[in-house]
Amino acid sequence: MIAVALAALALLPAPARVQVGADEFRYSLSRQSLKAGPTIVQLVNYGEDEHDLRLRRAGGTRTYVVGKARPGGTTELEARFLPGRFTLWCSLADHRKRGMSATLLVRPS
Repeated sequence: MIAVALAALALLPAPARVQVGADEFRYSLSRQSLKAGPTIVQLVNYGEDEHDLRLRRAGGTRTYVVGKARPGGTTELEARFLPGRFTLWCSLADHRKRGMSATLLVRPS
């Protein structure tokens, strides 16, 4: 029984990963696109201010939230993304107005 469960786990796709580096007042993505499905989004704060990360697919209503990261800190989100173009932004203070946004393309798997 355990061997069957382990074999089933081995068939699951590994999650796609993207690292979002935050600085005043911009994001740098480790990749501009990834395949749809299980995904790990890691926010790394290289700046002097606290930052967070929000993601929403164009035409979608759900906003994914990556919590606040202090200077030098890291936070993560595990989610399953559908294909589409995602807008990323920092929701703290006036960070988005100051240019803290980016775009991530999620391709069909």
